[in-house]
Amino acid sequence: MKQIRKQEYLNYLVILFLMIAVGACSEEQKEPEQILVTPKVNPAIFINLDSLVIVERAAGLDKLFSRLQIRTGFNGNVLYAEKGRIVFKKAYGFKDVRRKRDSLQLDDSFQLASVSKMFSAFAIMILKNDGKLKYDVDIRTYLPEFPYEDVTCRLLMNHRAGLPRYMSLALDKWPNKKIPMDNDNMMELFVAHPPDKYFKPDAGFHYCNTNYALLANIVEKVSGRYFEDFVDERIFQPLGMEDSFVYNMRGDSIVPLYIDEGVPGFHQRGWRWREMTNDYLNGVMGDKNIYTSVEDLYKFDRALDNAILIPDSVLREAFMPGSKKYWRRKNNYGFGWRIKDGMDSTAFHFGWWKGFRTFYIRDMHHEKTLIVLSNTDKGPGSANFWNIIESDTLQLGSKTDITGQLMSKN
Repeated sequence: MKQIRKQEYLNYLVILFLMIAVGACSEEQKEPEQILVTPKVNPAIFINLDSLVIVERAAGLDKLFSRLQIRTGFNGNVLYAEKGRIVFKKAYGFKDVRRKRDSLQLDDSFQLASVSKMFSAFAIMILKNDGKLKYDVDIRTYLPEFPYEDVTCRLLMNHRAGLPRYMSLALDKWPNKKIPMDNDNMMELFVAHPPDKYFKPDAGFHYCNTNYALLANIVEKVSGRYFEDFVDERIFQPLGMEDSFVYNMRGDSIVPLYIDEGVPGFHQRGWRWREMTNDYLNGVMGDKNIYTSVEDLYKFDRALDNAILIPDSVLREAFMPGSKKYWRRKNNYGFGWRIKDGMDSTAFHFGWWKGFRTFYIRDMHHEKTLIVLSNTDKGPGSANFWNIIESDTLQLGSKTDITGQLMSKN
């Protein structure tokens, strides 16, 4: 309440100043030779007033994450924004968690784990917008060797294809775990050893990494480009995401012991932290393997708000629930996004994989974004982050677009 009163008081002073200025101009208009001139207001006035509110919220967030660092061992980077304004960003902890050295920097790249899925879906939407792909045709149109029928891109993106898990298939059928398995190898396993489906396509919801790994196969087939190159050329480069890349082991004959790109991930064994070794499944892209920084992910976030790479008419479908409302389903799923039940226009995704935990929440109605990237497999639960999103919306003035230019408040 103190914050709101302070903002109202400052806004009152600005309005009073404007009224006095306009009144002065009106008095001068009595002289015939005088021309009434409406005073121009510098938008920076409002930005300066907003800065007081932002500083107060940033201090509260820093206090929260510092406490989480002490109580839960949180190690990672954070960015919080409202109405196109970065309110808070900070790095906590170390790249080398075990030895507590090499402090994290805001441009450090983290494995996004399942948060990568939104980029795979976005690549499919780009191809759809290019006129090269349709959501609702059998994917055997693009992957004729695929052994299951009636599966579409839409069903893959909505997790309604009913397909078996490729990781379980690989565990049983990939003979040498020291050799990387890529997306083509995954397809070969399904062709040679097709497991039973969970259910017929579109008969239910089943969150499954196979769906998004197959999307990467489709991107390559339709575009004629490697998945990592397509994502870099059509998403990362246009948005200036210089800290971002798709990890892969293309050309590697054996699995490297560690991943030498981005920050390393750590897992806790007993009381000690251990650096996570590489895994043969890291050769499969689409369901994981995007590396990025909090600042780069926010560039992507702003591109979504401003429909930079694809039209809003195409983009909005990503945030539409893909399944009918069902009492046992807590949240729904769009194209690479979980849709929060009970919250207006809120989409999110969390990720966990090989020493990394990621949290990305977008409250589109109140224009709030929270990005938390951690290079440890343990830390604070998501309830802490939902509390941030659900807190009072800041009383801010004009917002900025992706280029930093002032936009009128909607």
